Amino acid sequence: MATEFSSWDSYFWEPGGTVLRNLYGERDGAVLAQREYAETAKQQVKLDAGLVVIAKTYDAEHLRAIHKQLFANVYEWAGGLRSVGIRKGFNKFASPENVPRYLVEASQLVRSAHWSTMDRDAFASAAAEVFAHVNQGHPFREGNGRSSKIFMQHVAELSSFRLDYDPAVSGVTPEIWNQASMLSGPDIGRHEPVPESLVPVFRALAVERTPAAAPIVTDPGLARVMGRASFPYSATEATRARSDAGVAPRPASAPGRPYGVGRD
Repeated sequence: MATEFSSWDSYFWEPGGTVLRNLYGERDGAVLAQREYAETAKQQVKLDAGLVVIAKTYDAEHLRAIHKQLFANVYEWAGGLRSVGIRKGFNKFASPENVPRYLVEASQLVRSAHWSTMDRDAFASAAAEVFAHVNQGHPFREGNGRSSKIFMQHVAELSSFRLDYDPAVSGVTPEIWNQASMLSGPDIGRHEPVPESLVPVFRALAVERTPAAAPIVTDPGLARVMGRASFPYSATEATRARSDAGVAPRPASAPGRPYGVGRD
């Protein structure tokens, strides 16, 4: 019988627990983390190699399909939108009822951008805006980071760039990525994400494709409007973007539950 994941505690083995309920039956958090990462890494290799085909519709179903492929052997709820509120540090992500709205907006941004003609700066700006909406939506109880990075790789395929997440290549460390993502959250009382901190990150991640590797875009809905303007600073300055503009991160004003043992 399928488990109903309708409350915070329902995701764990017991009320107040710290280990997510999983298909391995594993109750040791450290062991679960190792097994989960090994499994998702294996599934990502399949995705990257084209051994698994996912419909690239650039919407909620696209993200859910990625998540399900990565986590189907780990969590019963793989590919399902979360039913509880979550936060990470000072960041409070979208309430469950608002998750679909952020994903619809992200999809609209993908489809309204003229990816095939963008230079690096325009690509970085457009990608940052898309990711800021996906990140604020944070649709899954666990695995948002891994799923959204693959989603953004798929978005990049519409352009003349690919994303290289290797810090040794881009200079974008996990700390820079996480800080820029945190700063992209909406200001208190607002809905719209603030993607400026992510622009230099995506500029640094962007690697120009060879002409032979550039995909052919056949959907006219995915090639219309040019991207936004650039921000002239490096990836290492990403975490200062909003503070330089006079905007500092603030604690969430509404209650939310922390990730606990979640690893993203």
